[in-house]
Amino acid sequence: MTGNKIDQATPTEMMAGMAKKARLASQILAQAPTAQKAEALVLTADAIRRHSADILAANAQDVATAENNQSSSAMVDRLRLTEARLENMASALEVIAHLEDPVGQIIDKRTRPNGLELTRIRVPIGVIGIIYESRPNVTIDAAALTLMSGNAAILRGGSEAIHSNKALYQTMREGLAKAGLPEEAIQLVPTTDRALVGAMLTASGLIDLVIPRGGKSLVARVQQDARVPVLAHLDGINHSYVHKEADPEKVEKVVVNAKMRRTGICGATESLLIDRGYPVEKVKSLLQALHNAGCEIRGTAEIQKIDPEAKAVSEKDWGTEYLDAVLSVRFVDDMDDALSHIARYSSGHTDAILTENREVAEKFLASVDSAIVMWNASTQFADGGEFGLGAEIGIATGRIHARGPVALEGLTSYKWQVRGTGQIRPVA
Repeated sequence: MTGNKIDQATPTEMMAGMAKKARLASQILAQAPTAQKAEALVLTADAIRRHSADILAANAQDVATAENNQSSSAMVDRLRLTEARLENMASALEVIAHLEDPVGQIIDKRTRPNGLELTRIRVPIGVIGIIYESRPNVTIDAAALTLMSGNAAILRGGSEAIHSNKALYQTMREGLAKAGLPEEAIQLVPTTDRALVGAMLTASGLIDLVIPRGGKSLVARVQQDARVPVLAHLDGINHSYVHKEADPEKVEKVVVNAKMRRTGICGATESLLIDRGYPVEKVKSLLQALHNAGCEIRGTAEIQKIDPEAKAVSEKDWGTEYLDAVLSVRFVDDMDDALSHIARYSSGHTDAILTENREVAEKFLASVDSAIVMWNASTQFADGGEFGLGAEIGIATGRIHARGPVALEGLTSYKWQVRGTGQIRPVA
């Protein structure tokens, strides 16, 4: 966005201009062949690899600013790019390029007694606004998923990642142009002016859906101010429940990974529930393994008795998404007690049980009302890439439209096609 006219535009005018370009691009994308969309993603992956030095240099500016501002270690970790993380982005693009295209898929088909043929097919949503914080990889993930699902996107990343996002965005523009698709199919809000967020949220009739990906305050603001539909990604207050019949070897390995692999992601376990029937010596060993990994334990008085290093847990802790090396821990009487705790404090994101009792596990899987429920697995698998979806826009924790990792299918709607031979509806 350059030139005097654009520079003088109000946030509302600027967003309207972007949305109108996106609408025209979305009409082309909706009809674009799968191969052409896939080609744009493969070319973008190539551009990321070729321009990796420039991307990392831009990211270094953002990381330096974050560190100078004394941002948390978790936030800096989410912000930081490395050669390995860039390669993961490029590889994810190639995976998405080879996924089944949802556009045009037949959901169901039927013929009515009067001979009308009804077909329900998947179609793109249209123009999607995506508001996110910290993580530059969302620029690529969001762009790739919206493009492959036939949608145009307007991306508004956090100010803390502005240089990284711009550098990554240029690779997507290069991929689109080389594949012969409109560059306006993916647009990045070029300024850090927060008024542009408000303009996006109130662009009713111009933007079809807004997806926030970030902390609780961002999602709350979007839900409160939006005049367009919102697909919410809430915080990840996730639980791992160690049942009395759990395998101690699996427990230690899985729980440490679920908490400590990357503490700043939404799939990290934040609360650990331990069955009273689980051996005390194994509890001590598990807590020590967490301490050895650098985790701070906040536990009840019972936990503190067997773990002198543990700090006292507060009521607030049970509802906190730490996004850090901190874990709240308590004993539960049995699975019903665990289910009651999860029902009260879980954010509906991801909850897991560790047990060798299949019947108990199946009851847990059926009873916990979260978007993702796991058995004998780390909650850090709560990720679209790990689900075979290529990537994700976020983990939807609501109950309408899409739930869990939102990828290609979650970014489509549907329409009915009716084929007749001259049928008329009788007068009542």
